[in-house]
Amino acid sequence: MEVKSLQGENFRNLLPFSLEFCEGTNVIYGNNAQGKTNLIEAIWLFTGAKSFRGAKDSEMVAFGTGNAKLKLDFVSGGVERQAALTINNRRYAELNTKKLKSASALIGNFCAVVFSPTDLAVVKDGPALRRRFLDLAICQLYPNYVSVLKDYTRALTQRNAVLKGMEGRLQESELLNVFENELVLNGEKIAEYRRNYCKTLTVNASVIYNELSSLREELEAVYMPSFCDDFAEKLYIARKTDVFSGITSVGPHRDDLDFKINGISARTFGSQGQQRSIAIALKLAEAKNLYDILGEEPVVIFDDVMSELDKSRQGFILNHIKGKQVFITCPDPSNIIGLENGKVFTVEGGKIK
Repeated sequence: MEVKSLQGENFRNLLPFSLEFCEGTNVIYGNNAQGKTNLIEAIWLFTGAKSFRGAKDSEMVAFGTGNAKLKLDFVSGGVERQAALTINNRRYAELNTKKLKSASALIGNFCAVVFSPTDLAVVKDGPALRRRFLDLAICQLYPNYVSVLKDYTRALTQRNAVLKGMEGRLQESELLNVFENELVLNGEKIAEYRRNYCKTLTVNASVIYNELSSLREELEAVYMPSFCDDFAEKLYIARKTDVFSGITSVGPHRDDLDFKINGISARTFGSQGQQRSIAIALKLAEAKNLYDILGEEPVVIFDDVMSELDKSRQGFILNHIKGKQVFITCPDPSNIIGLENGKVFTVEGGKIK
């Protein structure tokens, strides 16, 4: 996977730009709040996922303009392709000049892995972020997983609505049966996808973390499903309590991923450095998973990660991104001094040169 060029206009604070990238490491250098992260965000959007910064589509359009436009030329599977995005209150996508039904239809065509400082939250905050991490990674491998998630979420919303309409009265409901059948059908698929993905993710992440910590610590990542068997029965039993709370208490929307360092919970007792190293190991493991299954290296994006690591860990990361196309943002070029080849872009006041 390789990005050849990127063009854009009216995207965040960036002035109109047309850039060509090298196949190795591309460094985006500049002081804070100049637009470095905006540039890599533009690349990431072509994965079909939402902004990794959690921004709404409308927030990515330059103030006072109507639409933001982005065009990406890339190589996938040895074939040159072109994708385009038009952004206003939503995103409209094209692939090889053909209009797509939605921006999410780009999923599986252009694959990338992104790490930003906010990814620490995957380790130390609530389980919703860990589920999102798993789902985004699986979607890039299996685009059909997107529709499974959508169908499950729709049925979940409908079941919750029926529960709330029952106003605490436990009674048989044909609608409840219909939505529970849909939940079971898609919920079991989600659990199977996640379980299989985590088998390789946890192995790769453990190996990478062990090396990242100079063999001093061992990482254990454990998938924690909310049910292990007979999801239908678990849902039926949960009706007794769900009808009073108005929410569905069992299902993949309650799954979690637990991280332990030398057998101790990293979320509760891990240092910030350990939590950061876990987040990095997860992203590098995600890239390894993509390569193992797709047979092609994904584009790797690091947003201001190097400045937060000691020289040893910086060196480890630089060694693990060889053979991949990489985009690194940094305020200090000395952070990537170990790189022999690459291309440097400077961003100042939204101007890229």
